Amino acid sequence: MLHMVVGKWFGNRTVEHVPAMRRYACTLVGDEQADDLVHEALTRAYASHRSFRQDGNLGSWLLAIVHNCFVSGWRKRQVEGAGIEHLRHHAPAHMPPGQEHAVQLGELARAIEQLPLDQRSAFHLVVVEDLSYEMAASILHVPVGTIMSRLSRARAALRRAIEGRPPSLRVVEGKNG
Repeated sequence: MLHMVVGKWFGNRTVEHVPAMRRYACTLVGDEQADDLVHEALTRAYASHRSFRQDGNLGSWLLAIVHNCFVSGWRKRQVEGAGIEHLRHHAPAHMPPGQEHAVQLGELARAIEQLPLDQRSAFHLVVVEDLSYEMAASILHVPVGTIMSRLSRARAALRRAIEGRPPSLRVVEGKNG
């Protein structure tokens, strides 16, 4: 009976973290394969939910599982950069007038996808998911200083990619740095 109560608690709490898991999965593998990666991570999480400490941060634990699923086998079954190539082949070459902001956002999204995976992961966890450097470091199994340097390099690369753009697309420092 206790297993059913813990399992139900775990299942109910897990559901609220699925959107963040999917966003991070999209960063790692692209939109088309994100659901498969989240499914694999949720399967692993449910199988090992007894190892989760109830006083721990469930969201960070689930994001770490998404990351570990990606690292431990997802990349082996997928072609590196398939999501980037898909965008490159399917992104419109020209947008009608009046859509400049959408074009600029598309350029920024492409610039983010051009970042090396380690920088893209750190950028996503800190900037998009608004995690602390410490949480991101824990998820990626690297020191906090590594997160800081990856994030610094990612921001510098994005600044170079959008030089000359209107102020609405400047890469600014977040609360963490």
